[in-house]
Amino acid sequence: MTTKWIGFWVLGLIWGSSFLLIRIGVESVSPFQLVFIRVLIGAVGLALVLFARGRWLPMNRGGLMALFILGMINVTIPFALITWGEQTVESGVASVLNSTAALFTLIISAFIFRQEAFTGRKLAGLLVGFAGVVVLASRNWQGGEMQTGSLLGQLAILLAALFYAFGGSYAYRLTVRWGDPLMVAAGSMIVAAVSSGLLMVLAPAFGGKAMTPLNEIPADAMLSLLGLGILNTFIAYMIYYWIIHHLGASRASMVTYVAPVVGLTLGALVLGETMDARLIGGAAMILSGIAIVTLKVRRPVPTAVTAAQVET
Repeated sequence: MTTKWIGFWVLGLIWGSSFLLIRIGVESVSPFQLVFIRVLIGAVGLALVLFARGRWLPMNRGGLMALFILGMINVTIPFALITWGEQTVESGVASVLNSTAALFTLIISAFIFRQEAFTGRKLAGLLVGFAGVVVLASRNWQGGEMQTGSLLGQLAILLAALFYAFGGSYAYRLTVRWGDPLMVAAGSMIVAAVSSGLLMVLAPAFGGKAMTPLNEIPADAMLSLLGLGILNTFIAYMIYYWIIHHLGASRASMVTYVAPVVGLTLGALVLGETMDARLIGGAAMILSGIAIVTLKVRRPVPTAVTAAQVET
């Protein structure tokens, strides 16, 4: 196995573990505080690497506005939604629901940006994938009643996946325009650090949870926060863009299949989360839908017809 494919699997393991770490961390700190600590570490690391390479952010009005939009829709909002949702949603389920970003990306690309055709195969993939979401949601129906708390959390994570779909398309456009993926990543993360910090401070005024003093955060939660910032944000972004450079964006996106499997496994092994038939079936349907949508079917190339064959 080559180094680039080793990096691919390492990234899948890292991003798959994010949902476990979020679940542990959010039990001790507010969602906005978790997001702020995570993105602050990532922003500092990415900014230092960018500066070490002799580059910096575009300081014109258009460039700053573009980074602000990207930072909000691709980092701050989805990070906050996932973290809020995991207060009531199991980490394994969260990892599967987050993978629906690939399905939302298809819808956005086909009907909003009109960048690709919407075929029957893609429609089938969407139907299978979102049927899997329905199967997962049906787990909230217990004892003849709907458990709305967990359902709202799942809807928040699905909404985060929708934001990721918009953010991914917008990030790709900025990367092509500026020719520097690291600049896009660092800029959006800096915006996220500032915006999530403001939200963390303002949250108590609107009924949200107050910031927990660092010296009162339990050791396991603090390790989760540091892991999310250093490994799952800063280092993961560096590996991701390195993989894009060596394998291409299409192959790099296949990490979507690895993360949910890792998330489900870690949730069951570490937190003792239940793996029932509906969870496994729903996850399989969602991943199958993504496969139908994203995997390209190679058609056999017709054999060249020689002049002699034509004559006969």
